[in-house]
Amino acid sequence: MTRKWLAGSVVLLALLTCVWFWRKEKPPKPANTNLHTAVLPVGEAMWIAPDSNMIPHNDSGQLIRYGKKLISSTSKYYGPGGSIGHNANGMNCQNCHLEAGTRAWAGNFGSVASLYPRFGDRRGNTETINQRISDCFERSMNGKAPDSNSLEVVAMNAYIRWVGKDVKKGKKPRGTGLEILAYMERPADTARGKVLYAQKCQLCHGMNGDGKPDSAKGYLYPPLWGEHSYNSSAGLYRLSKFASFIKDNMPFGSSYVNEQLTTEEAWDIAAFVNSQPRTIKKFKQDWPNMLLKPVDLPDGPFPDSFPIAMHKYGPFGPIVASRKAKK
Repeated sequence: MTRKWLAGSVVLLALLTCVWFWRKEKPPKPANTNLHTAVLPVGEAMWIAPDSNMIPHNDSGQLIRYGKKLISSTSKYYGPGGSIGHNANGMNCQNCHLEAGTRAWAGNFGSVASLYPRFGDRRGNTETINQRISDCFERSMNGKAPDSNSLEVVAMNAYIRWVGKDVKKGKKPRGTGLEILAYMERPADTARGKVLYAQKCQLCHGMNGDGKPDSAKGYLYPPLWGEHSYNSSAGLYRLSKFASFIKDNMPFGSSYVNEQLTTEEAWDIAAFVNSQPRTIKKFKQDWPNMLLKPVDLPDGPFPDSFPIAMHKYGPFGPIVASRKAKK
């Protein structure tokens, strides 16, 4: 019995030794740092931006590359010290449209060419890509629109179209634009958002929300309030838009496959940031049909009797239900 026990022990020890060496020598799975190729849940395939190295080397490609430079380094050309004009406040287009409008769920341009021209609720009419570019200058960059016939606007248009060149007309693939969050059942909490901002956002965007400048290129991390941030007519002033952007992209290092915030945290941070002072700018032509005005747009007048605070911070469900009941 002793010999059998000893022989068995030797065999077991040998097996354990082999397993230990196998596990030690087996290389770990490489970290997936490419957001575009990360493993996704079962469902519709995620949109992937075309490789900018594939932009053709001809006159058309030269225009597209120039458009990309304008999107990436807008301030260099149109900021306070811009070489072409002083149309923007120092921000770059890609401060909101991350990675020059190519990153999934980060305000990218994937479905712009496929959907435009289209009817715009805010404009109350058909709008073009050039008009949306103008909107970004006037609202998101708190400036003035450049000449829509200029080489620069033509180039930005060409680049935006190139980014979405593989999307069929009328389609909006998963991953393009923003992944809009469901409304919460409670109001977004600015006090909680302030605490979270200090923990998660302040390192990059500053205690006073003034961002981190990057010489003539504008901002490495954009200002989140004040005159150098987006004004009250920008899309991100809508809480649903801003919370959705935050959830999939913030803080630095996050992505839709590696989120660092809960949904409620994203709403609360968005509420705190949008509660801070910024340029109030209104366009009298906006929302000619008041019934199409979003429920989370806090600038009156409204097609309902809910208070401004509710339109700004929610809860938005009762407003939605009230409007549905009137139809």
